[in-house]
Amino acid sequence: MSELTERPRRLRTTAAMRRMVAETRLHPADLILPAFVREGIAEPAPIGTMPGVVQHTRDSLRKAAATAAEAGIAGIMLFGVPEEAKKDAIGSPGTDPDGILQRALRDVRAEVGEELVIMSDLCLDEVTDHGHCGVLDERGRVDNDATLERYAEMAVVQAEAGAQVLGPSGMMDGQVGHVRRALDAAGHQDVALLAYTAKYASAFYGPFREAVNSSLKGDRKTYQQDPANGREALRELELDLAEGADMVMVKPGLPYLDVLRRVADVVTVPVAAYQISGEYAMVEAAAEKGWIDRDRAIEETLTAFKRAGADMILTYWATEFAGRLGRRA
Repeated sequence: MSELTERPRRLRTTAAMRRMVAETRLHPADLILPAFVREGIAEPAPIGTMPGVVQHTRDSLRKAAATAAEAGIAGIMLFGVPEEAKKDAIGSPGTDPDGILQRALRDVRAEVGEELVIMSDLCLDEVTDHGHCGVLDERGRVDNDATLERYAEMAVVQAEAGAQVLGPSGMMDGQVGHVRRALDAAGHQDVALLAYTAKYASAFYGPFREAVNSSLKGDRKTYQQDPANGREALRELELDLAEGADMVMVKPGLPYLDVLRRVADVVTVPVAAYQISGEYAMVEAAAEKGWIDRDRAIEETLTAFKRAGADMILTYWATEFAGRLGRRA
């Protein structure tokens, strides 16, 4: 007879037992759907590097937003893709009230009202002809302070179009404070800011370039964080909070769970993680090859974010996975 008294396996004997003692639980309200809307197309355009994800038309985006609301997810984060001919050096579609992102914000607000939190990406990379997240100086470098002025203009236009949360994602120094002041001066004190606090210069953004028809040549290493640095994220966090961030984000997700945990351990505001395009594409590609169980891999990755401290998870599987959770209830 064994003398073992400690047997952790007793709590793993059945699915019901494992469910009862689970330390981490996912809920549809934890999830936010990133969605792309493209100008000048008549049908949704599949994104080849992200199987199952499309560039929406305005009509298909409205339907996707309604389906997301029915699934019970928390919000939708919109990215606008203008016609190529409209891009320029300063990203004019980003401040045009009739730009594709602003029209899409109004569309979604009309479709779902306040059933979803309507969020918008606040950056210039989708709307500039050079593909960088800011205005360039005469030497071709991103001009931080000139870019802040563009972000301020964009913020007001997006708020007036119906965005309830703005996501400043360009990693410019001072962006949160500059945008906050612009919003407040324009009477948009209730519009919240989800700061892209720790956004790393990652190889995993590759599929996103196709999703937004990026014009980028080169890289963004002079403004996005170095993947080698963890403490630096805490410095960025301190600055964003001091400037008025209502929520903070770590992006990408899985390669930076350690950073996510460190951020979650020291803040009192909600924390988000973004499961980005490359993370999505890896799972879909491996599943298509039959190398992994797709559904289990999706759940395991989302659980990892929650376990590491994320209150909110931006994922392209948001609506699908929320539906799966609903069927379990």
